[in-house]
Amino acid sequence: MKFLRRSLVGLFLLSVTMALLAMAGQAIVGAVDERMNAEPQSFPPRERVLAVNVLPFEPGSVTPVLQIFGELRSQRTLDMRASVGGRIMEVADTFVDGGSVMAGDVLVRIDPTDAESALARSRADLQDAEAELRDAERAIVLARDELSAAEDQVTLRERALERQQDLSDRGVATAAVLEDAELAVSSARASVLSRRQAVATAEARIDQAATRLARIEIDMAEAERALDETEIEAAFDGVLSEVSVVEGGRIAGNELLARLIDPDRLEVSFRVSTAQYARLLDEHGDLRPSPVTATLDVSGVDLTATGRLSRVSAAVPEGQTGRLIFARLHEAPGFRPGDFVTVAVEEPSIDDVARLPATAVASDGTVLVVGAEDRLDVRPVEVLRRQGDEVILRGDGLAGELVVAQRSPLLGLGIKVRPLLPGGAETAPPAPETVQLDPDRRARLVAFVQDSPMPDEAKTRILSQLEAEEVPAEVVARLESRMGS
Repeated sequence: MKFLRRSLVGLFLLSVTMALLAMAGQAIVGAVDERMNAEPQSFPPRERVLAVNVLPFEPGSVTPVLQIFGELRSQRTLDMRASVGGRIMEVADTFVDGGSVMAGDVLVRIDPTDAESALARSRADLQDAEAELRDAERAIVLARDELSAAEDQVTLRERALERQQDLSDRGVATAAVLEDAELAVSSARASVLSRRQAVATAEARIDQAATRLARIEIDMAEAERALDETEIEAAFDGVLSEVSVVEGGRIAGNELLARLIDPDRLEVSFRVSTAQYARLLDEHGDLRPSPVTATLDVSGVDLTATGRLSRVSAAVPEGQTGRLIFARLHEAPGFRPGDFVTVAVEEPSIDDVARLPATAVASDGTVLVVGAEDRLDVRPVEVLRRQGDEVILRGDGLAGELVVAQRSPLLGLGIKVRPLLPGGAETAPPAPETVQLDPDRRARLVAFVQDSPMPDEAKTRILSQLEAEEVPAEVVARLESRMGS
């Protein structure tokens, strides 16, 4: 009996357990079914607000800077060549690549033996020519004296002829005597002609001697110059480059020894387009002496020199365009001819324009402006210059407006944004709208928040806002939209 009673009690407890499990399973299934079939709670979509960097559009006077690349060159560059050939006897210690020399310094001495011998021969020839000239001058004196004597003989012979003719007319002289007198006059006249020929010959000899003397003087001057040119001097203060000779070597005439460069008279040449060149002209069409800055980046250290535009090339080479402009540099320490530098040229200033980042302007020439309610608006602008990462532009009605500094595909007309000024400062947001709640409405909202599954921190923050006398209207609207009222 006792066993039967215990068995019945066990069956009863098992039945009750199975019934309770069935009820629990049915409750779970019903809850899941109800949850699955219930309409999902809808939340109103919130508008996304994007943070953008903005810059104020401040029109004013801006001086554009034209940046191009140029090459340095010296206005005084001299090729030092040997006028005479020969063996190099002496070379100055400063006659090396990069050596600094002063005007008048003797840099190279060439063996002067040949030049001295030529000069000595010229001097000997000069002495011969001078002696010949003196001899010719003495000869012409004698020839003129002989001519004078011959002319005197003619005079005497003519007087004798006249006497013989007078005697013949009176019948005293014979015809033979008169004929002899006539022959004597004719012979004297022939002698005068001969003496005149001798004088002419003597004069021609003087001219030839003078001409020979002049030629020899020229030869001697050339020999003296050739001797002087055996010493090569520096024509001006400068620095040597491309030195190609050493002491003891032989050089030929007109051989290039070195190149002398004046490092204090540097200029930079650069090529610009025709449009850029037109902006550098004044009202008369002449090149403005605009300020120029040349910069050379040397291992992170910038060497800078200033100057002004000086001239423009006379013609455009075949196959090229634009203009080649030269700028004279005032002081350029550390620069050398051949350096490739960055040149910045100041153009005439432009009024009523602003400077903005290039990323602020779209390809269609528009910018985004923060308008009413912090929504973006599209405004057209006129881009006047592009300078690296910046643009100079003009826009009507944009003075004081906030322009988006960086365009992106997410930004467009009507998008609500949160403007950020330079330095991370935000524009002052408008004060949120508030409402006053009656007790019943406040109680319903508090009860909804307390029963909602939101995090405890959010509950505490929202309940503190609901306990205030004036509650933000945005919070109230959001809670009521979730309550479905």
